[in-house]
Amino acid sequence: MFDKLDFILEKYEELSKKVSDPDVIADQPLWQKHIKEMGEMEPIVKKYKEYKKAKEGVSEAKEILELEDDAELREMAKMELSELEEGIEKMEDELKVLLLPKDPNDEKNVILEVRAGTGGDEAALFGQDLLRMYMRYAERNRWKAEVLEINDTGIGGIKEAVVLIKGKGAYSRLKFESGTHRVQRVPETESSGRIHTSAATVAVLPEVDDVDVEVNPNDVRVDVYRASGNGGQCVNTTDSAVRLTHIPTGLVVTCQDEKSQIKNKEKAFKVLRARLYDLMMQKQNEEISAERKSQVGSGDRSERIRTYNFPQGRVTDHRIGLTLYKLEAILDGEIDEIIDAMTTHEQAEKMKNF
Repeated sequence: MFDKLDFILEKYEELSKKVSDPDVIADQPLWQKHIKEMGEMEPIVKKYKEYKKAKEGVSEAKEILELEDDAELREMAKMELSELEEGIEKMEDELKVLLLPKDPNDEKNVILEVRAGTGGDEAALFGQDLLRMYMRYAERNRWKAEVLEINDTGIGGIKEAVVLIKGKGAYSRLKFESGTHRVQRVPETESSGRIHTSAATVAVLPEVDDVDVEVNPNDVRVDVYRASGNGGQCVNTTDSAVRLTHIPTGLVVTCQDEKSQIKNKEKAFKVLRARLYDLMMQKQNEEISAERKSQVGSGDRSERIRTYNFPQGRVTDHRIGLTLYKLEAILDGEIDEIIDAMTTHEQAEKMKNF
């Protein structure tokens, strides 16, 4: 571990010199690349320097205990040594976490999809609740959320919604939300007060660039049609809505959010690339079964990850056994506590194989 830390520190100091070089500054793409690399290393370098300073303090305190006869100085050195050794142990754990391999998609934007599952209208209403939860969470983080496609029921629910969330670290925070979300509550239409259980599925995909996934235009059938909306709203008189069909995989993406066919086509291709990338990553994960065991949950979309129980005001995440009695706040976008717990759990699992 310390060989790796020494290498990172050496690399960081080397880059520090390079970014001050006038020739490198003149080459802006190269300068920005070095600055980005330094930014990624900085938390590790800062913590390692802190660790090295603490180690020096331990050596000095031990030297005082070995050479000094003054009782007061020795007592101070003992106290300092105890504090430093305790801090060093904590810093070693923090350094291990910082050195854990990072998900290459963590800093990417997110394409988030919510779909109503079993439960009819109640599932669609719950889907709308989840969509609002994520939109509020994006707002709290000052991320930009843009609806790419929404298929509503006309009574306040949604059958399906696709949203692009742009923000630093969006994928690192939202990736744990993929899976089946279950709700238990009494529907407004239920006269007997009986609790119904319904579900909605959430898929969180990293937004990918052309370089990440190459889509052959010959593999995609593009259909255009007139956009439609409830009660005659948003109905275009031109064929602005776009449907893409990826022939090799059978994936279908539609987009009618924009009035411009070109913009809808651009957005639809963005979603298609993300779904193809997700398929590619799933295939890789299946091939690397040992690595898959270290992931939090199986990642299977059919897996029930969370239950929202309205009568008890309870939310339970089944993957880590976390139960919180703050359902209203969570549905209002306060999901950091769950995400933090999932992140800690994932780190602990990775640490076992460190």
